[in-house]
Amino acid sequence: MAPVSACIRFEEKLKELTMMISRCLCLVLAFICLPSVANTKEMPLEQQLAVKYIQAVTDHDYQALYAFYDRNSVFKDRTAGKTYTGRRHIISFLRRAHQGVLEYGFNIEHMFNSGSLVVMIGSYHYRGPGDQFGKPGKIIDLAIPGVTTVKLDMDNRRVEKHEDLMDYQTMADQLAVQ
Repeated sequence: MAPVSACIRFEEKLKELTMMISRCLCLVLAFICLPSVANTKEMPLEQQLAVKYIQAVTDHDYQALYAFYDRNSVFKDRTAGKTYTGRRHIISFLRRAHQGVLEYGFNIEHMFNSGSLVVMIGSYHYRGPGDQFGKPGKIIDLAIPGVTTVKLDMDNRRVEKHEDLMDYQTMADQLAVQ
């Protein structure tokens, strides 16, 4: 019976070590990406506005988001097949999604734009309750790679369309070990 108990403890320690390494890698990635986002003066205006918008999303700044959206704004998660239209529906969705979240951020690894369409490639970092992911009572930590595109109305400084394409297989793999 002792070898089985030792094996279970080893697996638990291995999971803890894996999560600690994952967190460290996320922090390193954040520090690497910080200089590219911090110096917004050199960015095109479209990219500056897109970064401010994404910061409002990840900071749960609903007052700022209220100003970014109007009744025609669209928030679409293409991979999940979910679409929300209009300021009220989008903010309501984000409030539900952010409920209980301890940490949430988007590490932009690469960004470019074509006119008012801004493309951001990176990873969303999430740390919070596992209830939404079938892990009740657990705190989970995820780094989900993906692409976010934001179509902007530069005259009114609003988001016309936010679209996410996320690597949910990577998320599922991370959830399997938590």
